[in-house]
Amino acid sequence: MLAFIDTIAIPFLHSLYGAVGYLGVMIAMAIESAMIPLPSELILPFAGFMISDPAQIEPLTKSPWNFWIVVVVAVVGNTAGSLISYAIGAYGGRPFLERWGKYVLIREHEIDIADRFFTEHGAATVFFGRLLPVVRTFISFPAGVTRMPLGKFIAYSTAGAVPWSIALAFAGTLLGQHWEDIRRALQPFDTLIAVVVVAALAALLWMRLGRPGWPGKDDAAAA
Repeated sequence: MLAFIDTIAIPFLHSLYGAVGYLGVMIAMAIESAMIPLPSELILPFAGFMISDPAQIEPLTKSPWNFWIVVVVAVVGNTAGSLISYAIGAYGGRPFLERWGKYVLIREHEIDIADRFFTEHGAATVFFGRLLPVVRTFISFPAGVTRMPLGKFIAYSTAGAVPWSIALAFAGTLLGQHWEDIRRALQPFDTLIAVVVVAALAALLWMRLGRPGWPGKDDAAAA
């Protein structure tokens, strides 16, 4: 992951911000929210570093970088990217699961359960999902699959993006040239969340396959 950051992500952001400034922040946040792993823990702290240095001139306005403009364009980019992810889930993921889900151990009634969950808890799920590394990149897809009401999805996705964008951009302004430390500090949380997700999926698969290897199960089946 660190090799990806050093060799691809950071040079990409350097080029993007140098060419189109605030628009680059918006594009990068849209990419991240559209299920492409370009971490906002890099996008926004780097923009915060640009804000902290008055010598850094934003290329579109020809003025020093402004904190609140960065926050606004970050939130707009987040919302735009999340709508892409939502649409993929609604118009691609949903039909795929309805037709082929049984072949990947997803039954139709489980899709209905997910629908009910997002009907009852979708607002909180989307809002808090926006505040979690890794999860925030992908949360819009299941919201689309379950066809969460679009207006509610936009409202809570945007609301969750606001504190996240403010916090990371502000942290970047405080750290200045050491802005990359934020990403490294949050890296363990990425790993922990990924492990939890993989473990949950593995447990679900094990249950769906009839809990092979469970003590006493084979004896009961033989009887």
